[in-house]
Amino acid sequence: MRFALILAGGSGTRLWPMSRSDVPKQLIPLLNGRSLLSLSYGRLEGLVEAARRFVCAGEAHRTVILQGLPGLDPENFLGEPTGRDTLNALAYSAAVIERLDPDATMGVFTADALIDPDDRFRQIVSSGYEIAERSGNALVTFGISPTHHATSFGYLKLGEHHSGEARIVTQFREKPEKQVAEQWVSQGPGHYLWNSGMFVWKAATFLDCVRRYEPETHAAILRIVEDRGRAEFPATIGAVYPKLKKISVDYGVMERAACDPALQVVAVPMDISWTDVGTWPAIADFFPRDQAGNSCATERSILVDSSGTFVASSDPAHVVAVFGGHDLIVVHTPDATLVCRRDNAEGVKKLQTLVAERFGARYG
Repeated sequence: MRFALILAGGSGTRLWPMSRSDVPKQLIPLLNGRSLLSLSYGRLEGLVEAARRFVCAGEAHRTVILQGLPGLDPENFLGEPTGRDTLNALAYSAAVIERLDPDATMGVFTADALIDPDDRFRQIVSSGYEIAERSGNALVTFGISPTHHATSFGYLKLGEHHSGEARIVTQFREKPEKQVAEQWVSQGPGHYLWNSGMFVWKAATFLDCVRRYEPETHAAILRIVEDRGRAEFPATIGAVYPKLKKISVDYGVMERAACDPALQVVAVPMDISWTDVGTWPAIADFFPRDQAGNSCATERSILVDSSGTFVASSDPAHVVAVFGGHDLIVVHTPDATLVCRRDNAEGVKKLQTLVAERFGARYG
């Protein structure tokens, strides 16, 4: 059967002050009152039945996530006592799903991307499920045509055709240096794609990769899942999970699998609008701009003699007014306000750390 997992961990510190430790970016109701997680969950409608959709996130966010996703079975919320990067989240989730169905095919989706249109997304993902179902040794990833030489994304080097538009991945490279990224992007989308962070594979196949590449992690995950549903489970996961090796699935599995003759890493191109929501400028680009290049994520705002400025507020009754502001990011919350230059938005992560250190964790 087909299963779906949404990864909803991470803190999203570059989206401070709306994104905080207690309400990270994927839970912010920023887009017409809906969160990125809610949009991701709804996007799976018609692709995977609700009973087989799972969410993996921090245990501390269990209540707020279940409140925001009333269709999610509480048993399908997989809580991490602490974040240990994506390999462990996926191994834990795959082990839970594989116990439910040893032949399960699981899709992995992120909760921090804006995707359009949903119908085309479902068509492409369905083709990825079909590949994984036909080829039990395939790890399917979904690639995005690069628009610039980003160094914050992984890259997929494309080899021969697999089936349809799908291609064999000959190299899976995570976050290359700028000069390398420039070389790759200049070759065009027929040679390299961005890794979207979304995958489809047999749960058993993925777990076997973890067993071979990271055997200590595999053994620890099986120990945790063995106790799931028992009275001792909270103590087991609380003791074992925080000690897991912290490593991403890109480094831990995908880079190795692309060189493994026992496996096929297959890239399916996604001809959709895809925005990785990691910074305020990325969100700003999602909203309509006026003639001066301003955009707003709040109805009560006014910008005068301003250009290239983005305004957001978590308080619908609060008025944000900007006069003579150019290329700014302005974000208001009840207890913290951010004003920065658009081209300095990457530095918000550092600023968030400084705020928490000076004024306390509640502000960070």
